[in-house]
Amino acid sequence: MKAPAPPTVQTALPTRSSTLLRLAAEGATGALLRDTGTLYLTHGMVSHAESASAPGVDVLLVAGGRLPRAVWDEAAGRAGPRRQVGGHLVAEGHLTPGELEICLLTALYDAALFALAPGGGPTRFRRGVGHGIGTVRPVPADAVEREARRRRRLLDSAWPGPAIDTAPLVRRRVPPGGGASVPPRQRALLDLADGRRTPADLSRLLGRPVFHVLLEVRRLAVAGLIDPPRPPPPGPDVPDVPPRDSPVARPGAADGFTSPDAALLRRVRDALEAL
Repeated sequence: MKAPAPPTVQTALPTRSSTLLRLAAEGATGALLRDTGTLYLTHGMVSHAESASAPGVDVLLVAGGRLPRAVWDEAAGRAGPRRQVGGHLVAEGHLTPGELEICLLTALYDAALFALAPGGGPTRFRRGVGHGIGTVRPVPADAVEREARRRRRLLDSAWPGPAIDTAPLVRRRVPPGGGASVPPRQRALLDLADGRRTPADLSRLLGRPVFHVLLEVRRLAVAGLIDPPRPPPPGPDVPDVPPRDSPVARPGAADGFTSPDAALLRRVRDALEAL
């Protein structure tokens, strides 16, 4: 009879950056959770990362054309109680160790961009929690943090502001032949820009890292081939400014009175002074 697994402890922590480096210095093992993603640590090293905004390893392999979906599903079902799917794929000859490592690192850095993003919500740590993909080579926490900052700088230098990362892509009408020089990687994004799909959607459809998709989307915005997201309309708590000639715009109108004519008051004053 197996002994019951020890309970995991979830701790609320202050900031993403200092917390990650402190846990790394402690040699901690567990999951660092935020609203925008999760970083998994193994003895203080980052062994995996996940985010709803980034494609997982299965999407990169299947949608990217490296593995059939049936092969992945079979590996996920037969990987054993520890669910080391990656190791099973290598053992069965579906992937080489190098292919698996590249895919794991791609998914890790892709998701870390969001898991370490500013404004990603509170930071929590669940000790002892692991993942089921498998680890080939863990990455130092400071290297993951450095790379996330570098990628964010690259994105902001191409097109400032994160709103374009989550907005549906709207293709702009251009004159015939206006987009003839678009590279194939950007052309694939334009062909799927239907006003409903976001960059994350396109990343999953094409099996491409979302960082690469975001960079190309920002370049398309600079080239004028997609419409950048418009700022949201003012909320209901922002009052409309009435026209200058509206009675509402004049002092006293709210009380049912209109403002007196200033010229008339001056004439009355002058007449009284002349008496």
